[in-house]
Amino acid sequence: MTETPDPWLTIIGIGEDGPDGLSHAARQAMEAATFVAGSPRHLSLLPPLRAEHLSWPVPFDDGIAALLARRGRPTVMLASGDPFWFGAGASITRHLLPGEWTAYPAPSTFALAAARLGWPLQEVECHGLHAAPLQRLRPSLVPGRRILILLRDGRAVADLAAYLTDSGFGPSTLHVLEALGGPRERIRTVPANGIDFTDIAHPVAVGLGIAGEGRTLPRASGLADDWFDHDGQFTKRPARALTLSALAPRPGETLWDIGTGSGSIAIEWLLSHPATQALAFEADPARAARARGNAAALGADRLTVIEGEAPDILRDRTRPDALFIGGGLSEALLETLYALPGGPTRLIANAVTLESEALLARWHGRKGGDLLRIELAQAVPLGSRHGWRAAYPLVQWSVIL
Repeated sequence: MTETPDPWLTIIGIGEDGPDGLSHAARQAMEAATFVAGSPRHLSLLPPLRAEHLSWPVPFDDGIAALLARRGRPTVMLASGDPFWFGAGASITRHLLPGEWTAYPAPSTFALAAARLGWPLQEVECHGLHAAPLQRLRPSLVPGRRILILLRDGRAVADLAAYLTDSGFGPSTLHVLEALGGPRERIRTVPANGIDFTDIAHPVAVGLGIAGEGRTLPRASGLADDWFDHDGQFTKRPARALTLSALAPRPGETLWDIGTGSGSIAIEWLLSHPATQALAFEADPARAARARGNAAALGADRLTVIEGEAPDILRDRTRPDALFIGGGLSEALLETLYALPGGPTRLIANAVTLESEALLARWHGRKGGDLLRIELAQAVPLGSRHGWRAAYPLVQWSVIL
């Protein structure tokens, strides 16, 4: 049986009212500590203490080693509001054993913002965008929806207003929420396309009520083709919808998109749930750059694009939860994928040439799975009338590795 260590680190959520809002237990931990770490703003809120102070550096990870060097001695780390909701708590505790730490959260900025605006928090999307691009909001820009956003500073509020206006959502309402819970608290409301002040104090959050005529990103698989920048060689909307259905993304899963092209399959995989991950492999540098751009524009910037030739780029890796082969299908690639450790893995491979179809037919005969032939046609003008223009048939193989 493993002995549980005694807690030496206390993580304390602190608001703009400083120690006035702390619980009795949090106060006791603060008084007993020999070392207190926090941002300069947090440390400035404290009364005189005997403890040594560490002003947390930027970037955040640079301070972790100094904190862990205190292991075994009474130590306090200060964090904003609730340390485990877009806070620093998990960034620290992943380095610790169970039992080495305890935490006392304060009301989060999200809770304070909802209380000020009268918004039901369970119906509001919450985003922490201190160090993340504003494009993360793209899937959430739907008229009538409400979003609470933590931002880095006042300049980021101006950038948010410009992004909304450029995206066709200029009439959206911005509730600019400064220093909530403290003596400097201030709330101002303005349309995104009419913001006319720059004296925004840190820390700042924004309550966003979406309005406008901007284009809304659907949540169903099979986005319209014009959402993606491409060179014509990519999985079109109907086939993409069928492919995503076969891939069946689930929260927490990882996809490899081999021969990603525009990145459309990997991007829609990521849009299915914020806990999904994806690696896109592409040999062509121009297409790799295009995939990165599409991912950033559609709020899926967590896509990792890796340039290189398959199957060489895949060796020495462990298979993910799902695999899609959209380009570069070959005997060597399939052999490499089957030889990799990992699994079970859902493999979906699409083919449009006779040679690729024959390859999938052989492997289907050897390994089983499902073989699907997809034939699509679209109505197009034919003189004064209309006729059907057939696309190349698509053969799709689905199998569990």
